[in-house]
Amino acid sequence: MAPIGEIRLAIPIGIAVYHLNTASVFLVSVIGNTAPALLVLFLLKKFSPYFSENLPKKYPALSNLFGWWKAGTLKRHSAKIQKYGFVGLTLLVGIPLPFTGAYTGALLAVLMELPFKKSVPAIFTGVVISGVIVTLLVIFGVNVQDRLELQILLGALLIFGLLYWYFKARKKRRSVKANLPT
Repeated sequence: MAPIGEIRLAIPIGIAVYHLNTASVFLVSVIGNTAPALLVLFLLKKFSPYFSENLPKKYPALSNLFGWWKAGTLKRHSAKIQKYGFVGLTLLVGIPLPFTGAYTGALLAVLMELPFKKSVPAIFTGVVISGVIVTLLVIFGVNVQDRLELQILLGALLIFGLLYWYFKARKKRRSVKANLPT
């Protein structure tokens, strides 16, 4: 259910590490990845106007972080989604690469104001496609265990990078405020 590992981590651990039934691991992973992403989609659609209006006033740093995330997501993926529509969102969620997946698809659907009724099937279909790809890779012997450390390392680097960016931007804003004439 975690945004960093999602289905790409759950299936290999369930099958290769714990030796669980493949069908059960697949089913639970798909449900466990889809449910929170749909909750995020629903909540973001409900509270997006609130974030746009009130967040910058109360929490400027959080607003900057959210704005940076929003701009980066739109820049990387919006052209594909606009061009390909339902299929584009499905492929974005379905291709098991870093910074793609159900959470990114849900965020992008909200940012692009895609209809909820079209976003839900696209995200679900993408999660199933991703699950099939990852399951087949594990079954056919791609040694995913060697790459788990890499995914954890990338997640940690992303978190530290965001924290570094946040504190650097904060320091810059403070120095600009200090140099302003009164």
